Amino acid sequence: MTHTTVLTVARRASLIAGLPAVLFAVWWFATADSTDFYLPPLSTILQKFGEVWAGERLVSDVLPSLVRLTAGYLLAVVIGVGLGLLVGMSRVVRDVLEPVLELFRAIPPPVLVPVIMLFAGIGDTMKVLVIVSGCMWPILLNTVEGVRAVDEVLSDTCRSYGITGPSRLWHLVLRSASPQIVTGMRQSLSIGIILMVISEMFAASNGLGFTIVQFQRSFAIPEMWSGVLLLGLLGFAMSLLFRFAESRFLAWYHGLRRAQRNP
Repeated sequence: MTHTTVLTVARRASLIAGLPAVLFAVWWFATADSTDFYLPPLSTILQKFGEVWAGERLVSDVLPSLVRLTAGYLLAVVIGVGLGLLVGMSRVVRDVLEPVLELFRAIPPPVLVPVIMLFAGIGDTMKVLVIVSGCMWPILLNTVEGVRAVDEVLSDTCRSYGITGPSRLWHLVLRSASPQIVTGMRQSLSIGIILMVISEMFAASNGLGFTIVQFQRSFAIPEMWSGVLLLGLLGFAMSLLFRFAESRFLAWYHGLRRAQRNP
């Protein structure tokens, strides 16, 4: 690794971690002498953080939440991309489904929790479906727009060379729409974390949402804040992981954009 590469990596790392570090410092000093029962010092929260989440709760609460989030998110990706390709590639299907899709998209996913509970019960299936009900829309809409924006020249070229069916779908449509699909997936990730917590607040026996609510109801305020902090750290870590995967998956796209900016 060259010296220039090391400097570039260090600069990017400082940019990513700089603002969170500043916010943590402000939080630390602003609450250092706090006597407010509902806003304890950050030092107390960090102490409780290690006590609460470094033990058995890591397996009994954090792991089940991550499994539900992963299952719901991946299912939303499959449904959103599959339905988005169908709607984007067929005008007839788009005209038929668009009014219904707009109707369901306008319904806030938390409102659907009691309805989903009626059909799916109160187990993990309900929680996964709640996550799917919110995560699929950004992916679906971005996939539709990405498919509709496929370059007509490239489409005509594929047709001229007899590239049709699955080959055209894989090499032209999906590849052209992939930047917008990934954008929708990035938007859905934060929605999924929110819905994971909301779904675990209803008739749950474990999970991050359930545990944070139990801390709040028992007035274990530092423990409650430690759960909120853990959610923020999980969201931050998932965002970094997603950006890393995106940089690998869309390396060709980012390279093309750099070439266009610097001819």
